Formats: sequence, structure tokens, C-alpha cells
Amino acid sequence: MNPIEKHILPNRDGFGSDPFGYSALAWHKWGAAQTIAGFPVDLSKPPTSDDLKSPVLWLTQAHAMSEAARIVLQNQPELAHLPNSVRGVCDCQYCAVGLMLVGYSLEICLKAMLIMKKGIGVYTSEEKKHRHHRIEELAEFVPGLNAKDKVILQTLTHFVTWAGRYPDPGSGREDNAEEIFALSEKHQVAASDLFNLAARVMRYSQQIAGSR
Repeated sequence: MNPIEKHILPNRDGFGSDPFGYSALAWHKWGAAQTIAGFPVDLSKPPTSDDLKSPVLWLTQAHAMSEAARIVLQNQPELAHLPNSVRGVCDCQYCAVGLMLVGYSLEICLKAMLIMKKGIGVYTSEEKKHRHHRIEELAEFVPGLNAKDKVILQTLTHFVTWAGRYPDPGSGREDNAEEIFALSEKHQVAASDLFNLAARVMRYSQQIAGSR
């Protein structure tokens, strides 16, 4: 294995010695992979905006978020050291973090699909239109979404914008918390509904990629 091929593989020793630097290396590993494939990239220069709009980078980021969400939600947090009175509080917040990661994975995947559909140039010219976290709006082009699907994406947006990060949506927006309960109860959203929808949306990226 030559040094460039070795460079593109995962290396958690690298994370251990330099967690920030290693975690910011995605572009460099992608540039090395392109070089190996016969499309040389000058890694001595910083990436351009177009370089960073590569759908590959966006789809792998979406997968990374999805994997992080899966690991979080398939496991329970260690709460034994907390008083009984707040263990349930922290567990709910832990699950909210998992939903935040699910939401981010969908947001990033949808933006990757928009880049593939529109092309980097057009997407860049329209970027301000997509610079938000409203997942249900970003997903408007995905076929077959029913009313319940759209409600799930609308509710998930709350976890991306605040509920996965803070207990308080911010001054003047306290009703946002009540909206989560109202939508969830009215539409009887189960975890299986959420995860089936997430898988369906992310699978659609394969159709978009195949149509290019």
C-alpha cells in the first residue's frame, strides 16, 4: 500500500494525537482518493467553495451523522451516577440529541441531492435559499411524501434548530415546545415511522445519483 492509499483510510490513532486536525481532514482524504483514481488534486492548496460542494462530501457527512444517530439511539446513556430525580430528564435529552443527529443527517442528504440535481454552479447561485434547517421545505422535491411524512420532517426540524441542543427554544418561542407535543399526538408518530421515513429519503439519493 502506497502512502497516499494509506492516507485515505480511517486512523483513530490520528484522532487520539490530534482530534481537531484529524476530524477536519475529510476534504484532504477525498482529494487523495481522487488523486488515486487518476484525477490529481493539489492538496497543498486549500479547497475552493466548489471543491467543498462535492456531493460525495455531503453524502458521506450525511452517512456519518446517520451512523452517529444510530449508535446514540441504539444505546442507553450511563445515568447511574445521577440522582433518581433527574435520570429521566437526562434520558429524554439524550434521545433529543439522537433526533438532532437524525435531522441533521436528512438535512445534509437533501442538500447533497439538491447539489446533484441542480449542479454546483446553480446550487451556489441559489445557496441562500437553502441556508436553513427547515427539513420539510428542503424535502419538497422528494416524491411520495404524504401528510404524515411532512409532519415528521416539520417536527424533526425542532430538534435540529433547538430541542436537540437546548432545553429552551428562545425568548418568545416557548410555544415551539408545545407544537412538538401537539403534532406528535395528533399524528401518532412512532419511532418506526420516523426511521422508515429517514431511510426512504436517504435511499432516494441513489436515484438522484443514478440519473446524473
